[in-house]
Amino acid sequence: MSTKLEKSDSPVAPTRCVGPDYRSERQKPMATVSTRIESDNVTILPQTPQLIALLTIIRDKNTDRGDFIFYSNRIIRLLVEEGLNHLPTVEHTVTTPVGRPYAGLIFQGKICGVSIMRAGEAMEQGLRDCCRSVRIGKILIQRDEETALPKLFYDKLPEDIAERWVLLLDPMFATGGSAIMAVDVLKSRGVPEERILFLNLIASPEGINKFITTFPKLRVVTAFVDKGLDDKNYIVPGLGDFGDRFYTM
Repeated sequence: MSTKLEKSDSPVAPTRCVGPDYRSERQKPMATVSTRIESDNVTILPQTPQLIALLTIIRDKNTDRGDFIFYSNRIIRLLVEEGLNHLPTVEHTVTTPVGRPYAGLIFQGKICGVSIMRAGEAMEQGLRDCCRSVRIGKILIQRDEETALPKLFYDKLPEDIAERWVLLLDPMFATGGSAIMAVDVLKSRGVPEERILFLNLIASPEGINKFITTFPKLRVVTAFVDKGLDDKNYIVPGLGDFGDRFYTM
């Protein structure tokens, strides 16, 4: 299967989309249609009216900081819940309070979250809300002003991270440079590529295309794939600087 991202002028549901798209094609305005994905390793959240409404609120430049945080957290929770669907499980039978057996599932293996600072730290609470006592690591990557390339400044990761499934957290996925460097850091610590899930709110086609080409075994879960990047490498239509809006504005 091709891993090439293609922009679509028609409202086509993403190839790898968990759950149904709840509105008919006629009901969906073009602005709500996520760019089509041609990779089984990329999951776009179901493009439901609720999700589009949440995205509309956080995209609005007039949304105040309190509402931006509240509605961003709702989307982050959806992303984390979907990310957990991709973790391995094994069969496990329990006895219910009425004395009957129930053949169910339990998660297999340990997990941890790793946020790309600082915007990625905004996604940590959503992970903690779903996974009690989860370990959290951090990676700080900033652009080198002389070379305009990402540069690793700091990382603090669990000592046993090579034994864990890693949920890599960063809300905005533009050129992919920082995310690629973060994955390189994780792989250098012994984390297999196929055990990394990258969660983000809004992505660019250019960033995802570069990412899945570089790491064909890694999985991406995103809420929406926007039209692309402008001449300053900002995601458009985007939502501005997520970290500034979440922490300071």
